[in-house]
Amino acid sequence: MKTEADGNDITEHPHDDKSRPYLCTVCDKRYRTNINLVAHMNIHTGKYKCTECGMCCQSSSALTEHSRIHSGEKPFECSVCSKRFTKAGNLVNHSRIHSGEKVFECSVCSKRFTQGGHLIVHSRNHRQEKPFKCHMCDKAFSQSCNLNKHVRIHTGEKPHKCPVCDKAFIESGQLNKHIRIHTGEKPCKCHVCDMAFSESGHLSRHIRVHTGEKPCKCHVCDMAFSESGHLSRHIRVHTGVKPFECSVCSKRFTRAEELVVHSRIHSGEKPYKCHVCDKAFSQSGSLNKHMSVHTGEKRYMSNV
Repeated sequence: MKTEADGNDITEHPHDDKSRPYLCTVCDKRYRTNINLVAHMNIHTGKYKCTECGMCCQSSSALTEHSRIHSGEKPFECSVCSKRFTKAGNLVNHSRIHSGEKVFECSVCSKRFTQGGHLIVHSRNHRQEKPFKCHMCDKAFSQSCNLNKHVRIHTGEKPHKCPVCDKAFIESGQLNKHIRIHTGEKPCKCHVCDMAFSESGHLSRHIRVHTGEKPCKCHVCDMAFSESGHLSRHIRVHTGVKPFECSVCSKRFTRAEELVVHSRIHSGEKPYKCHVCDKAFSQSGSLNKHMSVHTGEKRYMSNV
């Protein structure tokens, strides 16, 4: 059964020593008040169950908030950047991005967080606690949401559907990124050059163009790269691995781009055309060399 995150769970407050006398007889979670226990029991009974994805909520208001995920309704708007949210609490948390306020402090290492949930998860790192276990493979997680996502690997469930093309996704975040393909939205903007990206990860990689940061280092020769993908390709120089195989002649290559170029030998494809004489080539480099015939440019000087 999929359930909403239970904020009253005893594991959610590791440094709270208040008494929790009310016990759930189904899952052994404890609560400070009977009202909280009753609300929690609604998850087990399925009293407030989403008809779209089967998510069980604690209350009718929680179900209303959850339903906005499927309807796309986002009534709460940020006054600074106009980003919209399905829940008022999400807007409050988001606002701290602009204010820089970090109101939640870890009692062990004093690290501070903008959201209480981030502190909860962080605290489990100190205790090495992973209370959420998959009943299919026994893999454990520090967050219930991560468990819910993981279970879908076993069930094949993809509850988040694109309203434009009906493509489905395991996670809502994956759907949000996908929808930008249709809308063309690029909310992640570079503060240096104003380039914009559809995903924050793409922006993070772009920022390294300005900073010169190369965090991905080769453990063999200490060469460094700005992206992990570039490092992965470089590692093949040392390992000799050639994962890309031609389906026609079985020749193998270290890079996908090399296989694409090679495949044109078999297909006869010549996508690079000279705009002067319409002669075509299979590689862009061959076209560049050919252009010197028309321009008279001597691109390669003899050493003789």
